[in-house]
Amino acid sequence: MPLVQLREAGIGLIMSSASPLKQRKSLTHVFGEFSQRAVAGWSVWVPVSGLALRWLFPSIGTTGFIVLTCAILVASVLAAVHHAEVVAHRTGEPFGTLILAVAVTVIEASLILSMMAKGPASATLPRDTVFAAIMLILNGLVGLCLLVGGLRHREQVFVLQGVNAALCVLAAMATLVLVLPTFAIGAATDSYSRAQLIFTSVASITLYGVFVFVQTVRHRDYFLPPGEGDLQADAHALPPTGQQAVGSLALLLIALLAVVLLAKTLASPLEIAITSISLPRAVVGVVVAALVLAPESLAAYRAARRNRLQTSLNLALGSALATIGLTIPTVATAAVIEGWPLSLGISSREITLLAISLITTMLSFSTGRTTILQGAVHLVLLATYLFTILSN
Repeated sequence: MPLVQLREAGIGLIMSSASPLKQRKSLTHVFGEFSQRAVAGWSVWVPVSGLALRWLFPSIGTTGFIVLTCAILVASVLAAVHHAEVVAHRTGEPFGTLILAVAVTVIEASLILSMMAKGPASATLPRDTVFAAIMLILNGLVGLCLLVGGLRHREQVFVLQGVNAALCVLAAMATLVLVLPTFAIGAATDSYSRAQLIFTSVASITLYGVFVFVQTVRHRDYFLPPGEGDLQADAHALPPTGQQAVGSLALLLIALLAVVLLAKTLASPLEIAITSISLPRAVVGVVVAALVLAPESLAAYRAARRNRLQTSLNLALGSALATIGLTIPTVATAAVIEGWPLSLGISSREITLLAISLITTMLSFSTGRTTILQGAVHLVLLATYLFTILSN
């Protein structure tokens, strides 16, 4: 009898000691589910509230309302990144990054067109926005990802063939769209003739289409992350269901639409503020490019922190290619149809900055490995670009 009592007491002691552990696990599980539901709910109502705000109050009045609009704009960017990651997890690389790049670029084009419709003063906006996007991507976004990834993981690797392919197409399209108009034959200004504009648009679409075919079909393995670092651990996460992916895709488009509409609402106060403090009009293009690139930039930054440099580069370089390959042909077509003036050629100083940025990027990615050194170099080039604009 004492032996039985002792055994029962031991079992009771073990059960009593295990119960807090079970409670702790259950609390952790409940907290995890609550966090996931909170993030999912937040990423739904924020973009919807942004669209509602834009519909109810199409114009901005007080300073407090401007601050509220900026806050919802930032929150919509975060929601777009969340849904883009869900879609990317379902479709896999490089389709997830391609979806986000194309979606953002389509909205960028619509934002530029809406601002160009105001009058001839916006003739240089597409040029300023596209050039700013290229400089922000090649120097700002790439530099930030390399620096953060290098600080966190010392050295990062990527697939050299895919990055070289993207840079090859980017150099050709940037030269056709931004550099050649400055030296266009028979052009009195820094713009193409109607025939030259149509040819450049067709060439840009063709190059971008071939790149997408290579990226998604012909040589897809060039753009897949190498199986190193944190990738193996992340690969065990269960992908979302098809219904969840479709829902996130719809919410991604809603979030991006909210971003562009709220940015459009802030455009007029932004132009007034820039004019009042005597800043160059090129600053408007920088701000528009920064707002449009915000979702992709945040996604690329988070990927670099997780040692997914290939994903970061897919997002960054894919955005630059889509900006030229989709935005410029769309804007050029509208300009030809509506008879809008369109100035594309950049100055000799900007050509120099573009050439340095492309050469530095090619050298940074020439070995297939990166450290904080390359990131620091690119960020210095970004500071140089911003300094030349503000000191103009």
